[in-house]
Amino acid sequence: MCLRADVVSCACDPAKPETLEARQCSLCREAEKQPMDKAFFIVKDINPTKPGRWLAVLRAHDRSLDTVPAEARAQLWSAAVAKAKSLFPDEWAIAYNAPSVQTQCHVHLHLGKLIQGVETEHFITVTKIEDIPVPAHGEGIWVHPQGNLFHVHGGEQITETVLLR
Repeated sequence: MCLRADVVSCACDPAKPETLEARQCSLCREAEKQPMDKAFFIVKDINPTKPGRWLAVLRAHDRSLDTVPAEARAQLWSAAVAKAKSLFPDEWAIAYNAPSVQTQCHVHLHLGKLIQGVETEHFITVTKIEDIPVPAHGEGIWVHPQGNLFHVHGGEQITETVLLR
C-alpha cells in the first residue's frame, strides 16, 4: 500500500496568516511564532500516536530538504542530533520522510528512539554531520549513530517508521 500526502497543493503564505489555518500548515504557523533570527527550532510532536517524538523544524519556509541551503541544512541536522542525543543517548535516530508522503508542508525532521533491529545493509557511513547527504529528489532519509560515526539510510519514502512510537 502506498500512502500519499497532498501538501503539494498547499496554499499557505506566511504574509497571509489566514492561509496557515490548514492542518498541513501547522508547522508554518509555529515557525511564524519564532524570532526571525532563529534558523531552526525544536518542538514536541503533538500527534498523540507519537508520544516520544520530537521535531526539528526550520524557521524558513521550505517544502523540501533538497532545496535548503547547505549551511541551514547542517544547522538543522546539528540541532536535531544534539536534541536526539540528549533524549535517547546512543539509541536515537532522525528521520526525514519523502515529500510525497509528508503531512506537513514545512521542512522538519522526526527525532526519536531507534527501533532495535531495523537497520538494513543499505546505508553509507559518514563521519561528520555536514557530510550527511541531501536526500535524492523525492526520497526520504534516516540517520542514526554508529559509535562516533553516522549511518545514513536513503532510497525510502516513509522513514519515520524506524522510530519507536
